[in-house]
Amino acid sequence: MIYFLLFIEFAKISLVCVGGGYASMPLIQASVVDSYHWLTLPEFIDIFTISQMTPGPIGINAATFAGMKVAGLGGAISATMGFVTPSLFLCIILAKIMFKYGDLGSIHGILNGLRPAVMALIAAACVSFVLLAVWNVEEPPQDWTTFDPKGLIILIAALIAAQKKIGVIKILLTCGVLGLLLGKFFY
Repeated sequence: MIYFLLFIEFAKISLVCVGGGYASMPLIQASVVDSYHWLTLPEFIDIFTISQMTPGPIGINAATFAGMKVAGLGGAISATMGFVTPSLFLCIILAKIMFKYGDLGSIHGILNGLRPAVMALIAAACVSFVLLAVWNVEEPPQDWTTFDPKGLIILIAALIAAQKKIGVIKILLTCGVLGLLLGKFFY
């Protein structure tokens, strides 16, 4: 039953996920953390981080890791297949439509309307991640002055590195080492 549920949940996410892997993160979080409580937010963020570091699309990687955490190898396969199957059929259908009608203004209007929505989904996920990284809380803190300076230092360093177009792997590895060092000396 859990395999079927994982398949269905990730299939639903895949059907409404517009904008790539980063846009799927708040949808996956809403399902596996908020609705079913299969994972805690820190576990989900760990999965998100690992998904960025491993080869392949981030949404599929996150589905695989989440399924593995929830129900082992069978869960990983179920979640991955659930995430991939609708996308496969949807891509085939949309490719046919785009090749046939892609030059219509209404298609461009739809795509222009979807871009801000995708950015809003990504921003919503970022807010949750920042709260956990800098304040070690899952909800907005009561006292905004009680933050973890180490988390803020790493966040700012990563933002600066990303703006300077430093590679994702280098940023993640450097921030991991920075987290290790700051944790050893300041915890």
